[in-house]
Amino acid sequence: MLEELLLWDKEAFLFLNGLGTETWDGFWMFMTKTRNSAPLYLVLLYFSYKSFGMKGTAVVLVSIALLITCTDQLSNFFKYGLGRLRPCHDPEVSGIMRLVKSYCGGQYGYFSAHAANSFAPATFFSILFYKKVKYIGDILILWAFIVAYSRIYIGVHYPLDVVTGILFGALFGWVFAKLAIFAFQKLGA
Repeated sequence: MLEELLLWDKEAFLFLNGLGTETWDGFWMFMTKTRNSAPLYLVLLYFSYKSFGMKGTAVVLVSIALLITCTDQLSNFFKYGLGRLRPCHDPEVSGIMRLVKSYCGGQYGYFSAHAANSFAPATFFSILFYKKVKYIGDILILWAFIVAYSRIYIGVHYPLDVVTGILFGALFGWVFAKLAIFAFQKLGA
């Protein structure tokens, strides 16, 4: 069963990765770079201040720092604990896939920290701004999906790496949003 799932994962990766073209490579490389999300985070910081004031914004900043630390470190725990090769390091697929980046990254890829670290704040802010900022949840989840898919497109993660990252990111984003809401209530923010 596990072997069949991993075989399907490799086939799905080769199909999705093979859909790429040089025309779109620049867009997907832009989307996969974490620093390019900085303007979005500044907008979210502004909405946090407008919605929750200074105390609430402090809660948001601490929550996001802890949230990203948790998802990132959990991803590293799984990567080194399970030792599943990234597709670009996997001899079964590395010769027939498209590697868009100039380098492959670390040896192991399960699960995608980019997927987790994009879905965690997307879920967190979608919950916090539900009914406060129109369409923000839709925009954030779409953005997170694009970032997550970029990892398959550029050739550094299998689909299951990305799906697992999405699930962990969404779970942790939900937990931290609930904790932040509790903190808002305690602080009167």
